[in-house]
Amino acid sequence: MINFATVGTGWISDSFIQAAQLSGKFHLVGVHSRTEEKAKQMADKYQAANYFTNLEEMAKSEEFQAVYIASPNSLHFEQALIFLKNKKHVICEKPIFSNTAELEMAFRTAEENGVYLVEAIRNIHTPNFHILKEKLGMAGDLRSAMLPYVQYSSRYDLFLQGEEPNIFSAVYSGGALVDLGVYPLYLAVCLFGEPRKVTYHPVLLRSGVDGSGTLVLEYEGFICTILCSKISHSELPCEIHGEKGSFVLEDAAPISEIKFIDSHSKDSQILSVDQEEQNMVYECEAFANMIELKNDEEYTRLKNWSKIILRITEEARKQNNIIFTVEK
Repeated sequence: MINFATVGTGWISDSFIQAAQLSGKFHLVGVHSRTEEKAKQMADKYQAANYFTNLEEMAKSEEFQAVYIASPNSLHFEQALIFLKNKKHVICEKPIFSNTAELEMAFRTAEENGVYLVEAIRNIHTPNFHILKEKLGMAGDLRSAMLPYVQYSSRYDLFLQGEEPNIFSAVYSGGALVDLGVYPLYLAVCLFGEPRKVTYHPVLLRSGVDGSGTLVLEYEGFICTILCSKISHSELPCEIHGEKGSFVLEDAAPISEIKFIDSHSKDSQILSVDQEEQNMVYECEAFANMIELKNDEEYTRLKNWSKIILRITEEARKQNNIIFTVEK
């Protein structure tokens, strides 16, 4: 059992705690928030023994070995370094950091202190992702893929009223691509590898970040198109098209259903299995197993994926002069 603590008291921290407990691999012992009231409230909710408002003090605690960080995007790097330097494993909510320079420095710090740093991304750890990866060859030579994640954000209503919520702010390293686009992007990279060329076509908001966009990934022999948006809604499925057949995914995350359709007969079959409703449990199990077994091979694989994803989103932003405040 790994004792862990959390930074952030939003809904995503709530979900991770529930998933961590469901996994049977983690035990919550501490919670951090900028306000004592919120920290104590969440600690009490899950019977955690400790709550903190000071990160430096928290990081020095010997009560836990790992920390889950779910603060605003722009704060991830600074907070992760504090825990890594105090020899704590860090599980950082996606997007892990604002840019590759932060990522490289954080990975060096983790290595120097003998701990792991991983990005919390749920879809690539699910049973259905593993099924899809194993069965991908059924499609034959791949020719195209369309991977949408288009989900209207209630915070956009606030943005339209003149406010600037974190996820629509360059100050907090926000935008549609890094918030939602990373789900289908992870799917593409983990299935097809690193693309040879990336092109991004965003819809820019007054805050300087993207409210939606189309990301085009060029591979040898085929194109993968990713649609991401927080300012509109779609129920389009994800599709991967090959010469022998196509995969239809109900969604990019958590990949709840996978259908394969034969190109010639048009016969279809369901390949997916039922998954836990609290689907973050699979990443919790994967991270715990990696830590407990000191699985450096798995860690290297996850590190490389995070590096590729961040290289792509950074390149996409640079093409469109989307600059986060931490980069100025």
